[in-house]
Amino acid sequence: MHSVILQMAALILCGVVWRLLKPGALDADTTRKVLTSVVYYLLLPALVLKVLWTAPLGMNSVLISTLAAAGVLSAMALSSLACISCRHSSAVTGTVILAASFPNATYMGLPVLENILGESGANIAIQYDLFACTPLLLTTGILLARHHGSDCNSGSVLAALFKVPPLWAAAAAVIFNTGGIPISSWLDQWLGMLASSVVPLMLFSLGLSLRWDTWHPRQLPALLPVLVLQLFLTPLLVWGLATWFDLEQDVLTGVVLEAAMPSMVLGIVLCDQYKLDTGLYAAAVTLTTALSLFTLPLWFDLIGY
Repeated sequence: MHSVILQMAALILCGVVWRLLKPGALDADTTRKVLTSVVYYLLLPALVLKVLWTAPLGMNSVLISTLAAAGVLSAMALSSLACISCRHSSAVTGTVILAASFPNATYMGLPVLENILGESGANIAIQYDLFACTPLLLTTGILLARHHGSDCNSGSVLAALFKVPPLWAAAAAVIFNTGGIPISSWLDQWLGMLASSVVPLMLFSLGLSLRWDTWHPRQLPALLPVLVLQLFLTPLLVWGLATWFDLEQDVLTGVVLEAAMPSMVLGIVLCDQYKLDTGLYAAAVTLTTALSLFTLPLWFDLIGY
């Protein structure tokens, strides 16, 4: 686990250095937008299709989705209570709830689980995100952002679900999988070639998105619930719930580590769109990501994989 974290940290650091040096006069935000668009619209759907087409789908899939949803919804409830007690502004409250509730299940969770658990880890990460976290983000998360920010009349929240290429890939893969349609060796190799680029580009893009300039000590009271929930309480809750089910060790390890991931980068887009505190959210992503490089090995050791 420690060697995996070091390799990931090195790739993330490359993105941080790019932001500082701007090679070829390419700033970090432009570079990140291009790379994440390629990953989001082409490479990640290829990975999702490849993994879920041949993955064992059954009761474990239901349990992974259930535990993921329970983790997100519990964090929403707890962070809402924390914000009420601290009497933050509406924009800050919406930002804190988003940052505390949705883990970076794909952009960081996928590399971690794939390196530790192999293809089964990739399967767990994809199901954790696409079967629970992303649908909740694009429905409940958008409703929450609208409530605490400004409703920009961007249409139905359900319509947002139909604009997510990885979800379309997941739906197709599940249909092919359950229908017993075999994948050809040529297609499998081609999807594998595309999928092999996902992890390094994700980690590099994550480094490009980290912004230390958004951090200020006065933000700590608002960030504290995010740090406590994302890195400690939510994985503990998911672990506790998981003990009620007869999960295989790989699945147990995967869901707990997914719950312990830092804040989801995609939340920055919702903060921008609905006029929440984007700087605070960027600071939450940066701090939780940096601290997760130390907390994830701790969770891995506690689980005793």
